[in-house]
Amino acid sequence: MIDRVFIDTNVLVYAFLENDKARHSAAVRLLCGMMGKEAFISTQVMGEIYSALTKNGVGHELITRYLSELEEDINICSVTPDTIKKCLSLKQKYLYSYWDSLILASSVESECTIVYSEDMQHGQVIEQSLTIMNPFFRLLEKTV
Repeated sequence: MIDRVFIDTNVLVYAFLENDKARHSAAVRLLCGMMGKEAFISTQVMGEIYSALTKNGVGHELITRYLSELEEDINICSVTPDTIKKCLSLKQKYLYSYWDSLILASSVESECTIVYSEDMQHGQVIEQSLTIMNPFFRLLEKTV
């Protein structure tokens, strides 16, 4: 069975930007190591990528091209009313922000076993099936 993984916005933004060399390298390594895995993002993630890259001075055309490339390689799931209902349930249960809970809901709906994100608790298991993995966890250990 192919592993199904969900990629949060921050990983894809770090993979694009090179202003944080360590995180950029870790994100690129993670994405290059996706062979044999089925990767997912949501329409929420696509919007957040656009917003984050715009704030970092990246132009509209370049962002549009990046999003198109992602669409070729990664499954895009839509946020639906059911996703929002799941989000609100997860928010209540796990006490994450609405936006992080929406990422979790999209991950669960996509039947992913791993969500890569730096914004949530590394190693935490959600709904007995989804594990949060921070691809930058080792970088954090080095700074402590």
